[in-house]
Amino acid sequence: MKMNQLIATAAAALATGAFAVPALAAGDMSGMEMSGMKMSGGAAESGTALTDAEVKKVDAASGKITLKHGALQNVDMPSMTMAFKAKDAAMLAEVHAGDKVKVRVERVNGTLTIVRLEKAS
Repeated sequence: MKMNQLIATAAAALATGAFAVPALAAGDMSGMEMSGMKMSGGAAESGTALTDAEVKKVDAASGKITLKHGALQNVDMPSMTMAFKAKDAAMLAEVHAGDKVKVRVERVNGTLTIVRLEKAS
C-alpha cells in the first residue's frame, strides 16, 4: 500500500506544479523591457502588409501580372518570379514591365491573386 500512496502523492505534486508554472508566467510585466520585441497587431498580421516587387510582364489576355517579388509571408512563399492573377482588370492597365510596385497576394478560391497593387514611390 505504501508504494501506491507514494505514487499518488508524487502524481498530485506534479499536477499541482503543472498548474502553478503558467500562473507564475502570467505575472506582472510592467518592468519588462519590450522595445526590441515584435508585437502582434502589426501590418503583417492585420492582412495589410505589402511586399516589394518588380513587374516583369503584363498579360491582359490571361489577366495575369508576372512579378519578381520578395517573400510573401501570408501565403508562405519565398522570393521568386511568378505570374499572378490580378483581382481586377484595372490593375493590368496601371502597370508596365519594369515598374517597381508593392503588392498584397492572397489565395482567392484557391488561386494566388494580387488583391492590392500600388506603384512604389
